[in-house]
Amino acid sequence: MPEMQLRGKSISAVARDVAGGFFTINPLVLKKFDPEGVKALYHQLKKIQTEVRGEEFPLHDVLAIRGRNTRLQRLHSAIVILEHSAKERKIVL
Repeated sequence: MPEMQLRGKSISAVARDVAGGFFTINPLVLKKFDPEGVKALYHQLKKIQTEVRGEEFPLHDVLAIRGRNTRLQRLHSAIVILEHSAKERKIVL
């Protein structure tokens, strides 16, 4: 089965772009996804979130702490939007 793509990018690349702030998830974007694509994006976002949390915490670098927290915030908000959209469309994640 070929991997689903969005704007010519794989799901994993889209998830990394969400974490980096280059792409935003909203209900209009999610309408393009079939249920399997929504599930794949959800699991990839959770995977990236786990990776970011697993990185070593920068204790004395304020800018690095801010960047890490911003990535986590972007990922969390995208996951919440995706969960809500999936609930409306009755997709089990």
